[in-house]
Amino acid sequence: MSEHTAVIRWQNTASGMDPETYPRDHRWEFEGGPVVSASAAPAYRGGAGCVDPEEGLVAAASSCHMLTFLAVAAKRRLVVQSYVDQAVGYLEKDAEGRLAITRIELRPVATFADGSQVGAEDLQRLHEAAHRNCFIASSVRASITVKTG
Repeated sequence: MSEHTAVIRWQNTASGMDPETYPRDHRWEFEGGPVVSASAAPAYRGGAGCVDPEEGLVAAASSCHMLTFLAVAAKRRLVVQSYVDQAVGYLEKDAEGRLAITRIELRPVATFADGSQVGAEDLQRLHEAAHRNCFIASSVRASITVKTG
């Protein structure tokens, strides 16, 4: 077992807590020093230029899948040169009528070093293994699909 921590720090810079105007900007602080400026999504009066929790969830799912994909590829002695994922999360009503990120689509494109023979079926198996072993995919209710090609 391992523990993963984050400190979420918010300060009221307004006078009061008006539902329309209270500040949504806050900070995500992580062990080792990284700090992320965060806020609500712009549709919920969040600050422009900040990461919102929904984006953070999508990024976590994408990042975990990528890291697991790279680990699987490395174990198979495949040299990945680059990896880009334009992931999308969908905020919509779930079966109980509540807003939720109900699905996340990963759209990864990986390139391999010359000499790494990776066909479409091999690539599909790599992504299946990555998805099956991704900690984040195993932890969330949202459907996470990987679209390749």
